[in-house]
Amino acid sequence: MNILAIDTCTEMCSAAVLKEGEIFEQAALTQRGHSDRILGMIDTVLAQADISLQQVDLLAFGRGPGSFTGVRVGVGVAQGIAFAKQLPVVPVSTLAAVAQRAIDEYGANRVAVALDARMGEIYAGHYIAQDGLAVSGDDEQVCKPEAFMPMSGRDWFAAGTGWQVYASELNSGFAGQLQHTDASLLPTAAAMARLAQHAASQGQAIDAEQAVPVYLRDNVAKKKGEQ
Repeated sequence: MNILAIDTCTEMCSAAVLKEGEIFEQAALTQRGHSDRILGMIDTVLAQADISLQQVDLLAFGRGPGSFTGVRVGVGVAQGIAFAKQLPVVPVSTLAAVAQRAIDEYGANRVAVALDARMGEIYAGHYIAQDGLAVSGDDEQVCKPEAFMPMSGRDWFAAGTGWQVYASELNSGFAGQLQHTDASLLPTAAAMARLAQHAASQGQAIDAEQAVPVYLRDNVAKKKGEQ
C-alpha cells in the first residue's frame, strides 16, 4: 500500500509517502504560507518515492488540533486530492503524531503531549505505546496548562511545544513523574503515515466527504479583541 500523508496544522508543514515500509518526507518550519508550500512538497515526495498520484492508495492528513487556518488548509487539500482521485482518507490527530515521534525517536512508552494553543492554553492528551504505535489513553482536550495532570503511573515522556511555553506549570503538575522532555517535537506527516497505515488495516479509512477538522476550541473564530 502506498500512503500519501500531509500536515499543515502547526508551524511544521510536511508531506510524506510511505511505500513498502520506506518513508520519503519533506518538512519545513514556517509560520505562514502552508498552502503555498504543501503542494510542492507533495510533488517532491512522490518523485522521491518514484510513484505518481495515481499509484497512491490512501491519503492521510493532520485533522487538528492546531492553527485554525492550518487545519483548514490541510483538510481542504486532502479533500481536493481525495475527491479528484477517489481515494479513501484517514484523519490523524496532531497530538498522536507528536506521541508517535516520541515513540519512534526515543523509545518512549508513555507520552504526555502538550502543544501550545495560545491564549494561555494547551492542546493535550496522554498516549501509550502499543506495538510501537501511539494509542490514546484519554480524550484530547484544550485546557489551562495547570489543569493537565498525569494519568496513573510514572515515567511519562513530555512532548510538544507546550512543555517549553508553560514549563513551570506543566512540570509542577507532573512533578516526580517525568522521565524525559522534548519540547521541540511537532507533528509530522511521516508519523501520521505510520498511524494511518495501522488505522487503515483496522478498517478506519473514510470517504473524503467525511473528513472534518478537529479544533477542540469552540471559540476559534473569536475576533482578536475578544481573545
